[in-house]
Amino acid sequence: MVGISSQCFRYLTTTLPPRFPCFHSSRFLTLSTLSSPNLDFENIEPPNNTDTSSKKPISYFPKRGQTLELVCESLAFKGKGLCKVTDTGFVVMCDRALPGERFIGRVTRKKGNYAEVTKVKTLTPPLDLVDAPCEYAPYCGGCKTQNLSYEAQLRAKEEQVRDLVIHVGKFSHQELELHGIMNPIVPCDIQFHYRNKMEFSFGPSKWVPKELLHETRDSTENYALGLHAPGFFDKVLNVDKCFLQTEPANKVLAAIQDCWRDPQLGLSPYDVHSHLGFLKHLMLRTGRDVTTNDPEVMVNFVTSSYEPKLLKFLVDKVSAFPEVVSVMNNVNTSVGNTSVGEQEYTLYGKSSITETLRGLTFQISANSFFQTNTYQAEVLYKLIEECAGIKGDGSEIVLDLFCGTGTIGLTFARSVKHVYGYEVVPQAIADARLNAKLNGIENATFVQGDLNKIDENFGKNFPKPDIVISDPNRPGMHMKLIKFLLELRVPRIVYVSCNPATCARDLDYLCHGVAEKNLKGCYKLTRLQPVDMFPHTPHIECVCVLDLQ
Repeated sequence: MVGISSQCFRYLTTTLPPRFPCFHSSRFLTLSTLSSPNLDFENIEPPNNTDTSSKKPISYFPKRGQTLELVCESLAFKGKGLCKVTDTGFVVMCDRALPGERFIGRVTRKKGNYAEVTKVKTLTPPLDLVDAPCEYAPYCGGCKTQNLSYEAQLRAKEEQVRDLVIHVGKFSHQELELHGIMNPIVPCDIQFHYRNKMEFSFGPSKWVPKELLHETRDSTENYALGLHAPGFFDKVLNVDKCFLQTEPANKVLAAIQDCWRDPQLGLSPYDVHSHLGFLKHLMLRTGRDVTTNDPEVMVNFVTSSYEPKLLKFLVDKVSAFPEVVSVMNNVNTSVGNTSVGEQEYTLYGKSSITETLRGLTFQISANSFFQTNTYQAEVLYKLIEECAGIKGDGSEIVLDLFCGTGTIGLTFARSVKHVYGYEVVPQAIADARLNAKLNGIENATFVQGDLNKIDENFGKNFPKPDIVISDPNRPGMHMKLIKFLLELRVPRIVYVSCNPATCARDLDYLCHGVAEKNLKGCYKLTRLQPVDMFPHTPHIECVCVLDLQ
């Protein structure tokens, strides 16, 4: 927790937006403040202090370029360290700072009542520091907390959820703890090689840390295939192995890295500045054969044009692996950085791979959505089913909002009367319908539509549900959907969230109402369950149960 001076506090309480909970002088500025979906730091300016009677040894508000001695208090949104200046308590955010770490930081940006700093030197390492097994961990943005013990990662994530729900969601500590609403975070038993999908980018030049800049390379050797350097869309950190993706996928990556730079192949990486070059992205997906349970790997080359002859050598190289059952080519002629192409071609094998989840079989195409941690998705979906409280007598109607490819709704279908799923992405709806057919499920209807743009007619095309499952993306639910749910008054809502900040905001709306919209809350939060889906990353999943009061 980070203390905030009474002088700065007096100013904060007059500048916080009306939806943000009031702070009192005995309260603290915590990571929830910096993660709040409603708090606009850009427009907060420091107070004009005319009191000269109390002089501080240094300015309370640091300047850009200034170096400060800092202590990291906790992890905040996106895994940044929430720190305070040792002399004044002024709040700063620092990437790759870990709880308990004392260090020197240089101010890079000042944003009203907090600042951002870059770590210059560690003075005292954190107690929970461990050796990161991946050589790229200090530079790659994918696993920012790989050098923090897993137990400490879980504590930090659980603390962040609790803090956000209290300060942004406006639930009291007594409600969460004494009434047993908030449960301990569910850990992930597999902490490495758990991702079934990874996307790598090609680039004309490798991004390297400062200490390796002295190394010289020729033009083709400098070509990069890997992950974007943190904060850059045009700089690629070359990666030969990733500790997040599966071992079969790592074998394919190594094989491609071994040969694609050969000048005789005539392959060129795409340059995002000149918009020249052929190879844009390499996507690797891993599934399982339904019959044998052996791994199935899909290799997807994303290119700027369709030239299969140029890819033939790479296709022959990767198809030699028995795990590779599909080689696809998505052609993306636009200057954008997306891996989804306007045209898709099958260069080897079949056009999809399969995976099993909760006893169902799912077809996964190159661009379809599927939970990227299959093992933990089993845990998550079992938890959602438990939270939904399905009777199992086939009498209930389930409304599945933001249904994606139907993975959650389809797991319920055999126990309920009917599932109605809504999703904005047309390809996801097509995949959901295909998955329903693949599993012989006929009591599931999937509709393509934008849940951010619903009108008074929404809800007339399906009977009133008994249970609503809502699994929105990071921005959370639109106010139109909040209003619809408050008017619908279903007995139970199970809210599945990948962003605890917007989740806390929406829980506040559904339980406490929205005064400025003249909406009264009608739900009671009865269970809050954090789940760690992605170890070593800042991402947190939450499952929340809301019962009608």
